[in-house]
Amino acid sequence: MLRQSKHTDETRDAGQIELWSLHGAVGLAGDFRHLGKHLADRKISSRSVDLWRFLECCPMPLPEFGPAFNADAGNEAFRGSARALLGYSMGGRLALHALLENNHPWKAAVIVSAHPGLENDDERTARRASDARWATKALAGEWQTFLTDWNSQPTLAAAIERERGANGRLMMRRREIARSFVDWSLGTQQPLWDRLPEIHIPVLWIAGENDAKFLPLAERAASALPHGTLVTAKGAGHRIPWENPDWFHETVASFLLGGLPSQR
Repeated sequence: MLRQSKHTDETRDAGQIELWSLHGAVGLAGDFRHLGKHLADRKISSRSVDLWRFLECCPMPLPEFGPAFNADAGNEAFRGSARALLGYSMGGRLALHALLENNHPWKAAVIVSAHPGLENDDERTARRASDARWATKALAGEWQTFLTDWNSQPTLAAAIERERGANGRLMMRRREIARSFVDWSLGTQQPLWDRLPEIHIPVLWIAGENDAKFLPLAERAASALPHGTLVTAKGAGHRIPWENPDWFHETVASFLLGGLPSQR
């Protein structure tokens, strides 16, 4: 059985509802630290997952992530009333794979700025080639140049505020980050559009009103979900949790406190 050390996750015990959060590409568990603090104030527990631990020992193709992650959560002692799952960008795609597995432990989900999959073969081929170049830069290039180039993309215009030392922790994960550009590339992902109706739990899909690429995707995805709700973040682009943090934190908390089904 594949096992990953959980010491790099960030956890807060605060209440009967527990939210597990999956960060984006070139991200860290600590990226959701402010969300965790706000949830704790609302008596909601949280675990921000270090996704890189799933790539520490060996490759993990996207279809293998859902079963591995759900088993990871299922093996964690839980005495609360309900668990929910949040995924941002790349983490949102990974969350969808977890939600599409049978007998998953999640009672609700929040998907933020995520892509259910490219449907055009040429686009998928081009994305795999682009991500292969990012993988090379992450693994073999000058690290600060890689970070600067990554964050200079128009979609990612807003900066993620991280505590001192975070860049060093990211650099220590450069091998896993490089691997993610291959294993978890949007170009290798099978489109999930036709499978979205299989997700029967409440799903809050969040997109920024200024995110010209991902807002139409969110509108389409939310309408395909049996219990999907779309909300738009005013004045925000792709990086909603850091562009409109107060609104984001309270929106997530209110959704979780709105009456989730009890844990069986």
